[in-house]
Amino acid sequence: MQQRRRPAIFFLATITLVTTALATKALAAVPIPKPPAIDARAMILVDYDSGRVLAEAKADERMEPASLTKVMTAYLAFDALKEGRLKLEEEIPVSEHAWRSEGSRSFVQVGTRVPAEVLIKGMIVQSGNDATIAIAERLGGTEEAFAQMMNAYAQKLGMKNTHFDNSTGLPGPTHYTTARDMALLARAVIRDFPQYYQWYSMREFVWNNIRQQNRNGLLGRDPSVDGIKTGHTSSAGYCLATSAKRAGMRLVSVVFGTASMKAREDASAALLNYGFTFYETVKVKGRGETVLTPRLYKGAEDHVAIAPRGDVYVTVGRGDAALVKTSATAKEPLVAPVTLNQALGELVVSVGADAAARVPLYPVKAVPEGGWWTRMVDGVALMWR
Repeated sequence: MQQRRRPAIFFLATITLVTTALATKALAAVPIPKPPAIDARAMILVDYDSGRVLAEAKADERMEPASLTKVMTAYLAFDALKEGRLKLEEEIPVSEHAWRSEGSRSFVQVGTRVPAEVLIKGMIVQSGNDATIAIAERLGGTEEAFAQMMNAYAQKLGMKNTHFDNSTGLPGPTHYTTARDMALLARAVIRDFPQYYQWYSMREFVWNNIRQQNRNGLLGRDPSVDGIKTGHTSSAGYCLATSAKRAGMRLVSVVFGTASMKAREDASAALLNYGFTFYETVKVKGRGETVLTPRLYKGAEDHVAIAPRGDVYVTVGRGDAALVKTSATAKEPLVAPVTLNQALGELVVSVGADAAARVPLYPVKAVPEGGWWTRMVDGVALMWR
């Protein structure tokens, strides 16, 4: 029998926490000019951690993704590796359909069996359509069925304006995406599969005595660039999804439909330099870091710690970090039991007078109901609130 004694009546105001992210004195902000003019059909520049869009043009218009499609094919392959449905050393047969594929190739031969790791690297580095289709057929049975899987993953990731007809990026009647959706996918690959993302920084690899070069020239021009994928068809133009990390800040850019390989690299470099020059990323709270410990009624504990489920970042103009503030509120009244999936409060991140992000707060641990005495006393307290 539980015999904890508590005062019979409680009056609890809304719990609010206000803190300064870095300092109380604001620094002089660097004036932010307009983004650079990019000669492309569409583009977007996004901060990887916060998701803030720093520049965009026609980011929601449908575009042919060309071989940027393979970023989604790779995402499915990485997920299969993570879940154990595919092994890196597994030898995958190369069908005639894969061998006869149009466009860029990884030079795998029909009827042979090639390790999954080699096929994935051939898809990422060489952009081989033959390697890509072999992976698609292994995971989906047929490339058509695999394309259905790709669309299901796209919906799950929130890619609202994307549809895939195939695994490679060859033109199709309903094969399209947007710059915004492709940036979302790029961030998902980096976030969900860091152990495999490193392959996107490979400049070349050798298979069957054939040296295969990465078409992403920015890997050689900028040491901060570590991916992601090139694309080109005559109808799509030259495309490039890029990610770079400098001094702990990671940016993702996507460019569609430039006139040449050099143009897509120059455009991507200009966007990245713009973002790194005029913006900075501030980590506001860490994953699981307690923000509030509000009163809990009828619980086995008197209070419950609540925190964000992931790291909380905000992107601000360079020099504006001291303007970042947070405020947090908890729902009232909180009554046990509480589970890990219950949002019990909200963290608001502001830059000056503007709200930059709203993040739900969850219990750090679940709290069950207390004993009969606790429930009775707290029931009376709730009646008098």
